[in-house]
Amino acid sequence: MAAFNLNTPFFNHRKVLSSIKIGTAPVVALPMLPQTLPDSTAFTINNTLSTRKPVDKKDIVNNTGGKFGKFGGKYVPETLITSLARLEAEFNLVLHDSEFQEELTTALRDYVGRETPLYFAQRLTNHYKNSEGEGPEIYLKREDLNHGGAHKINNAIAQAMIAKRMGRKSIVAATGAGQHGVATAAACAKLSLDCTIFMGATDMEKQASNVLLMKHLGAEVEAVDGTFKDASSEAIRAWVGNLETRYYLAGTAVGPHPCPSMVREFQSIIGKETRKQGMEKWGGRPDILVACIGSGSNALGLFHEFIKDEDVRLIGVEAAGFGLDSGKHAATLTRGDVGVYHGAMSYLLQDEEGQILGPHSIGARVSRGWTGGELFKRNRSGRVSYCNRRRSCCSISTAMPLGRHFSSVGGLSRIGFPGETMSYSTQWHQGCGEYQRSWR
Repeated sequence: MAAFNLNTPFFNHRKVLSSIKIGTAPVVALPMLPQTLPDSTAFTINNTLSTRKPVDKKDIVNNTGGKFGKFGGKYVPETLITSLARLEAEFNLVLHDSEFQEELTTALRDYVGRETPLYFAQRLTNHYKNSEGEGPEIYLKREDLNHGGAHKINNAIAQAMIAKRMGRKSIVAATGAGQHGVATAAACAKLSLDCTIFMGATDMEKQASNVLLMKHLGAEVEAVDGTFKDASSEAIRAWVGNLETRYYLAGTAVGPHPCPSMVREFQSIIGKETRKQGMEKWGGRPDILVACIGSGSNALGLFHEFIKDEDVRLIGVEAAGFGLDSGKHAATLTRGDVGVYHGAMSYLLQDEEGQILGPHSIGARVSRGWTGGELFKRNRSGRVSYCNRRRSCCSISTAMPLGRHFSSVGGLSRIGFPGETMSYSTQWHQGCGEYQRSWR
């Protein structure tokens, strides 16, 4: 697709209007650029390993240029097109490089601690049984047991390996709750890479323990005035300033292609293990998968393996904060508008002038003002359904029919449903049609 010259770097957001303008700057069409390089060049870059075999185009994970309908893509300045094309080519190579895959499998097993358990939550299962003793069997995918305490390291270790393979010496990344920062710092410590983490000053105050852990792992933590969106912009600026030696390690399923596809691919091990463990535990697939929605890495990691299994229901849960009409929520897929941000088209929480609104949630890692394009495409197709909860994630008794329910736990403080801290309350859920107790 064409790139757009906005006279500003792509990390400055502009809203897409029906008059094909982005903010107040008119769109200027540039020459069409290929989304993948020709066979004669795309698969020979740094081809020094004898174990590599030619990659067939049909085997490429995402040969549509990261487009999901009109969402996703590359909305970046010309100066970044070449760097992103090189990254995409290298990404496609490592997927079929047996030596890389063997090294990654070893790192995930011995350094990250995979595979993580699929834990049967007996007491939670009993709590949601009806008077006749019927109810869903609830399983938790314990991603909190990974090194660093979250799922983020699944992607961070793989991308750090790609960065080193490409000759990059320095890694830059942005983090909100600190989980991606810790994961990136841990990956860089293993691979002897310099690491700089950008983090919003307000987030650093809330997540002081993660900041300390990043520093213990050898990372330099840069405070940014603002929150995660501001830290992301600073990280991208640092990357753009030195493309030859720095690598921007994306932790979310947003940004220009191939970044979201890489995150999805490396996080998909969550769903792959879930399928395997389900066969071992009860001889089949789960009936329902539930995951919190921030920017999408956790949800895509769980859902992607089951996209083609139509009998498996996929439910994403957004944080509704103080309510969808309060202006203090993080329900991007429910209340967002189409826009371009950080190099991709997606749904954003934005005002009439296209400025990003500050999201709100008591769960730091689901407090995002934008969500990856693939999740919205799945929503439109009906494959993934979404719900919102005020200060809570999805209520089992309303979202789950009888069957085996599974959710992915993102941290030790998040149990029962990923994304929010655990406390017990009795409250009315709007639209649920019943008065019930729930975890929030």
